[in-house]
Order: sequence, then C-alpha cells, then structure tokens
Amino acid sequence: MITYEKLYKKTNSFRSFTGITAPEFDKLFAFVEKEYPKAEAERLGRRKRINAIGQGRKFSLELIDRLLMLLMYYRLYCSFTFMGFLFNLDQSSVWRDIKYIEPLVERCIPLPKKLYEKAKKITTMEDFQKYYPELKAFLDATEQQIPRPKNKRRRKSHYSGKKKKHTAKTQLMVNQNGLILHKTGYERGRKHDYDIFKKKHPKIPKNVELTTDLGYLGIEKDFPKIKSRIPRKKPKGKPRAKEDKKFNKKLSRERIVVEHVIGKTKKFGIMGGIFRNRLSRYDDASSIVYGLVNFRAMMNQGFDLNEFVG
Repeated sequence: MITYEKLYKKTNSFRSFTGITAPEFDKLFAFVEKEYPKAEAERLGRRKRINAIGQGRKFSLELIDRLLMLLMYYRLYCSFTFMGFLFNLDQSSVWRDIKYIEPLVERCIPLPKKLYEKAKKITTMEDFQKYYPELKAFLDATEQQIPRPKNKRRRKSHYSGKKKKHTAKTQLMVNQNGLILHKTGYERGRKHDYDIFKKKHPKIPKNVELTTDLGYLGIEKDFPKIKSRIPRKKPKGKPRAKEDKKFNKKLSRERIVVEHVIGKTKKFGIMGGIFRNRLSRYDDASSIVYGLVNFRAMMNQGFDLNEFVG
C-alpha cells in the first residue's frame, strides 16, 4: 500500500508519481489542510440531512493520502481499479475520494481564472510587471484526443482535421514567465483557433503585446485595439523576404514559452493521453492541471500563494 510517508522518502519517485516535488506537496497540503474544515462544512451542508454533520460513512484514508492519490491519478492517469490496488481501496471509494477532494484542491491553487481576475484588478506598476513582464503575453490553443463519440453529429463536430482525431480544444494565454493567465472552456475539435478567440478572447491591457501564430491571421484587422504580433506570411508565388525570416525567427524564440507550458500540462497523464472521463469533467480536470503548473511556477518566482487560497 502506498502512503505519503513511504513515498516521501523517495524523492525522484515522488516527483514522477505526482508531478510535483515533495516540498511543493507539503506547501500545497498546508493550504488544503487549512481549508478542509470549511470545505467539508459547505459540502455536507448543501442538502437537507437526516443525521447530524459528522455522522455517516467515514473516509478510509487520511487527508494527506487522499491528496496524494488525487495527484497520482492526474499524473499517471491509471484506472480506478489500479489506484484502488495501490491504496487498498475498492474502485468506487477511489472515485468518491477524488470527486470530493477536487473542489478543495481548486480552492488552494492559482487557477487561471483566479490569476485572470487578479490581473484585471491591478493597481500598481509592480503588480503589473508580475503578471505581464516585459508587457508581453502569448496565445495558443492545445488539443487532446477524446474517445470516438457514438453520436454521428458529435463525431463530425469533434473531429479535428489537423490531428485526424476526435479532440477537445482549449485556448491558453501565457505570460513571459510561463504563468497561465487565461484559459477557455473546451471547444469541439473541428472549431478553428481564431473562431474560439473571436468569441472567448481575454481582455488584455492596451499596452500589452499579444503574440500568436498564423492560426490567428486576421486579428490585426478584426481587433485593432489589441496590440498584436503574428508571423509574416509568405507571399504567394514569391520567396519570403530576409526581413520576414528574421522577424519570424525572433517571434518563434519569444513565443516558445507557450509551447513549453503546454508541454508541462501534458506531462500530467490526464491531459497528455486520451481523455477517458466524461467531457463534462474536462474543464474541471484541465483547470486543476493548469493550476498545478501555475503553483509550481509561482513558488519558484516568489509569489505569495496565500492570496490565491479560498
């Protein structure tokens, strides 16, 4: 049976199994432990109860092991049966524990929506530089394969011609330091990146430069108030100018940060392989993964994470 005490002694295994380091886990658990009584009171008080709060079925695992199980599930994306074998639970208990602790984890990590709301309320130049260093932001979309839908209409709408698979698509905005400042809800794989942007684009400060790829061609015309930069397209039937090559090369070096962030999210198995859960859970699962990526980055950058708890 895996427990926190056993896994903590193996540093490399801890990071491989959970996606975060042991000190980062301890920091996260401190927030989770602090918010747990309040979160449990809210959960148990949502509906009318026959018995008093505190009665009823108990959790088999301690809170710290339930958090460990959640992170291992997101990182390794094993079946509930296998996770139950590792933690000495039946698969229904694994699902129950994960389902109940997910909202608690969301309260304790810097989700993109929390950063986005915080960035909109910036009042000082110092805070502005934290969220938009060098006054730059980078935009891109990422796709993840989903099981082939049974419904014919859904098969058509979720089929991505680019990936040649049925996918769910999410659009991210990242800053220079790799923080995810905004994410959209998932869209059908058939939908073009620019169509998503036109309907769900984030509000960006006027003096912040938004860098995209050629998938967002037309942004300068349709959104003149946004200070944007996109690669220069090769003229039809003509060679690309040297100035355009230099410009595109420099742009690629800058916007590689968003590709690196997407790569970090896909190291979590739940975002990297085929998404086997119901699509109704996709946005919650992706938010937690993106929040964990932000959590690690903000710890390294010296942010006060207490302001994102709750």
